[in-house]
Amino acid sequence: MRIYWLLREHCMVTIQSIIENLPAHVVYGPPNFQNIPVEHVVAGDLMSDILVSVDAGDILVTSLATEQSIRTGDIVGASAVLLVNDKLPTHSMKELAEASEITLLATPLPLYDACIALGNLELFS
Repeated sequence: MRIYWLLREHCMVTIQSIIENLPAHVVYGPPNFQNIPVEHVVAGDLMSDILVSVDAGDILVTSLATEQSIRTGDIVGASAVLLVNDKLPTHSMKELAEASEITLLATPLPLYDACIALGNLELFS
C-alpha cells in the first residue's frame, strides 16, 4: 500500500507542527529542522513503491525501521522519515540519518492513524 498526497498550498505545515500535533518525537534532526516546510507526504512499507512515486514526498511515513528507509528517503529527496508503530530505529539507522541530514522522527501511532493525523494538520494551520 502506498499513500501520497499534496497538502494545500496555503498551509504551512512544518516538521515542528508535526512533532507537536501527531505526537512524534525526534530521533535525529539536522540544524533548523523544525522550520522545514512539509508539502508532500508519501507513506508505505515497500520501498520499491516509494521509489516509483511520481513526486517525492517531503516526509516519508513507514513502519520499516531499517537503514533502507533512510536510503530511500535520501534518493527521493525526503527531508524527514517518520517511523510509525513505536518502532525503534537502529543505531546505524540514526547514523545514516545524520550523515544524510534527514530528520528522523518516531510516533506510537499506526501508519493509517499517522496519515490521518498528518492530513488533519492542514485544517489547523
